[in-house]
Amino acid sequence: MAAKDELGRRGEDTAAEYLRRAHGMVVLDRNWRCKDGELDIVATDPDLRLIVCEVKTRSGTRFGEPAEAVTDRKIRRIRGLARIWMAAHQIAWCEVRFDVVAVLLPPGGPATLTHYPAAF
Repeated sequence: MAAKDELGRRGEDTAAEYLRRAHGMVVLDRNWRCKDGELDIVATDPDLRLIVCEVKTRSGTRFGEPAEAVTDRKIRRIRGLARIWMAAHQIAWCEVRFDVVAVLLPPGGPATLTHYPAAF
């Protein structure tokens, strides 16, 4: 596995565990893919909202904070993917919230995580 892929996987593992532990979310899907793209984490919270979470992981901030990589284009794509996910799982309607979890995993240092609920 390439170092970048491994970093991303570790970040998603960290984010999924955080969402479960800190917010009582149940992860329904991870790395769900279709021809139009991928959703990192799809979960439900204790209020039964659907949470679509984009995870951005970096080893440092040399190229900016991880959350800065969530561009307007990416937001549009994630919203569309959420609709496709809901149709594929036969969910006609529910409240949906879009979160971002930014994870920093510096080499040899502790992980830090920032959660942006309802980021877009």
